[in-house]
Amino acid sequence: MRTSVRWPWPWWGSRPTPLWVEAGVLVLVAVLLSVAVKALFLQTFYVPSESMEPTLTGHDDGIQDRIVVQKVSYWGRDPHRGEVVVFRDPGGWLRTEEAARPNTAQRLLATAGLYPSGGHLVKRVIGVGGDRVQCCDTQGRIEINGLPIEEDYVLDPEATARSPFDVTVPEGYLWVMGDNRANSADSRAHASEPGDGFVPVDMVVGKVAFVVWPWDDRAVLEDPEVFDSLD
Repeated sequence: MRTSVRWPWPWWGSRPTPLWVEAGVLVLVAVLLSVAVKALFLQTFYVPSESMEPTLTGHDDGIQDRIVVQKVSYWGRDPHRGEVVVFRDPGGWLRTEEAARPNTAQRLLATAGLYPSGGHLVKRVIGVGGDRVQCCDTQGRIEINGLPIEEDYVLDPEATARSPFDVTVPEGYLWVMGDNRANSADSRAHASEPGDGFVPVDMVVGKVAFVVWPWDDRAVLEDPEVFDSLD
């Protein structure tokens, strides 16, 4: 005669699982999935300053764009010129207000990927390893490996030439700049500091893919074609 085996409560057996246990398991699974998605695929951030205007909005009337960064593009390659990336602070780049610490609840939600993260920077990649980047030619344009670049995404093109530079990007590093050249503490502002203004590739979190909030600013970010001729 066959006998049935009864597993101990609460996971198996004749007694129903309490609702609070089921809810707790579902919440735990959802958090674990969120952490996995954040670590491997997507992560949300808010834009901390006006340095990427008009592409991304910082403190315009107190509204900060919420952006989604995708990480899949960089699984098998480094960032390309023209891409807008989020990266960790290489050391002393963030101003006090940009590095403001969230409260405990916000930190927990951010860890699970359920709240936009701060403490990072967002800029556009201008030069990659091996590039010579110069500013500027007689028309105020940046030159990359001797070729001038028409940057139609820049808020004030004339502001670019106000901070001349001539650098060669080391392998494994990036030269980054904000689209709001008159108000962006980017690689140019840190060129005389340790690190020479270059951002290590391994500090890049991912590539900005979407603006999801506020609703009127929603957009898909496209890479500018002007850099294609350099490839």
